[in-house]
Amino acid sequence: MAFAGVLNDAEVKAALDGCAAADSFDYKKFFKASGLAAKTADDVKNAFKIIDQDNSGFIEEDELKLFLQNFSAGARALTDKETKAFLSAGDSDGDGKIGIDEFAALVKA
Repeated sequence: MAFAGVLNDAEVKAALDGCAAADSFDYKKFFKASGLAAKTADDVKNAFKIIDQDNSGFIEEDELKLFLQNFSAGARALTDKETKAFLSAGDSDGDGKIGIDEFAALVKA
């Protein structure tokens, strides 16, 4: 698991179980249930780096679609509707991607 040592496995499993059904993903609930919302700024920054698969400095729509798989390889992909809602919530400057500061604000929202 990419978040081993940062997040509690049981909390991550509970967070993933809470959004197992299609169109049930809610980023606020997920970040809280997984324990990420309570982590330090450095931990959130490290989480961003894991999710930013191509190391571009941004989380793009294709990376958001596979967001849950960063927490567990067997997790489902987000639906197009969930992905667009997640991107819309996090993309405060309207550039079509989520930067590190936008991600930190989203996690702590």
